Amino acid sequence: MELRVFVEPQQGATYADQLAVARRAEECGYAAFFRSDHWLAMGGSGLPGPTDSWLTLAALARETTSIRLGTLVTSATFRHPGVLAISVAQVDQMSGGRVDFGLGAGWFEGEHTAYGLPFPGLGERFERLEEQLEIITGLWGTGDGESYSFAGRHYRLTDAPALPKPATPNGPPIVIGGKGRTRTPRLAARFADEFNVPFAALDEVAALYARLDAACDVSGRDPSEIVRSTALVLCCGANQVEVARRAGAIGREVGELKEHGVAGTPDECIETLREYAALGATRVYLQVLDLADLDHLDLVAERVAPHLS
Repeated sequence: MELRVFVEPQQGATYADQLAVARRAEECGYAAFFRSDHWLAMGGSGLPGPTDSWLTLAALARETTSIRLGTLVTSATFRHPGVLAISVAQVDQMSGGRVDFGLGAGWFEGEHTAYGLPFPGLGERFERLEEQLEIITGLWGTGDGESYSFAGRHYRLTDAPALPKPATPNGPPIVIGGKGRTRTPRLAARFADEFNVPFAALDEVAALYARLDAACDVSGRDPSEIVRSTALVLCCGANQVEVARRAGAIGREVGELKEHGVAGTPDECIETLREYAALGATRVYLQVLDLADLDHLDLVAERVAPHLS
């Protein structure tokens, strides 16, 4: 099982905070550093304020060397797909092909209201997501010297030069995730290299993986082509006292974290991760909420990760 680090900077983190986590994650051997794509804190002041996900990843691309970088996930309501394709392709170039691109429909109405962004109904958001996926993959997959056009309900591109090209041939791997029972698995079967079920219990993860299989069967795609992953909050401690200290630092209860996340001693965390592995998850995004606690990353790298190979 591959472990990735996932942070939520909108809760209150500077670029320097994120750089420190990304560098430590790289030093520890984690496979990737991912961040959310949000503009508003979900509780609390969010000071010093949000950072732009793709500006941040562009900078990290130049200040790291091997760790993969991505979003879990970029909201399709935030950016026009033509512009987004350029931004992600550029970051992929800047990183030497280390980007994984997560894209979702968007869900947090409050941040749209706060910053004056349109927030259509769920059906239209999924329509826009599907068109964005088609446009972005179409732009990245267009041959050199050729142009790309698209006429959809929500977006129209005419003779786009489909530049710049990402460093990764045909574009970075695409991550599609969520708990939607029908549209999400269908879009994943069509476009995704990875299907992520975030913050879900074992039975829900198993059910959504099964829905992905069914969607692949309908579309004629081999489901084994798609990596299965999950995201879970992390609270690991060398002993129960340390577990309680880390839970308190993020304002959570130990019992709740053990029920819904990867929490407890290293042995307890290993057991939890193996349960998700048994369902077919080969990649886990560990949500790290205290970005100042870099020793947390060290502990998991030293005492958990070696037991998951």
